[in-house]
Amino acid sequence: QVQLVESGGGLVQAGGSLRLSCVGSGSIFSINAKGWYRQAQGKQRELVARISSGGSTTNYADSVKGRFTISRDNAKDTLYLQMNSLKPEDTAVYYCNSVPPFDSWGQGTQVTVSS
Repeated sequence: QVQLVESGGGLVQAGGSLRLSCVGSGSIFSINAKGWYRQAQGKQRELVARISSGGSTTNYADSVKGRFTISRDNAKDTLYLQMNSLKPEDTAVYYCNSVPPFDSWGQGTQVTVSS
C-alpha cells in the first residue's frame, strides 16, 4: 500500500494562491487514479479534484472548477494541487489519496484562507 505525505498548506489571504504537494512511497503510486480531498471543520471529507493514472483526465468539484489544477509526476511519485483565487470557504485540511481512497490517510495539510 502506498503511503502519502501532504505538504504546502498555509495561511493566505482571499484571492491568493497555494501549491500543495503529495509524495507517495511504494511501487503502486502510478497505478491508481489519485485525488485531492478536503475536510472543513464540522463537515464531511469531500473529493475536490481527481486525476487518472496516466494524468490525461482530470475532474473537479464544481466549487473549485476553474480555480484549482491537479497534476501528477509519476516518475517522482508526486501529486500536486495548484490552488488559485482562493476563497475563505476553501479553508480545510487537504488530503491526497487514491480514488476510490485507501482506508489509510495521511496527516493532511492545513489551508486557511482569510477574508
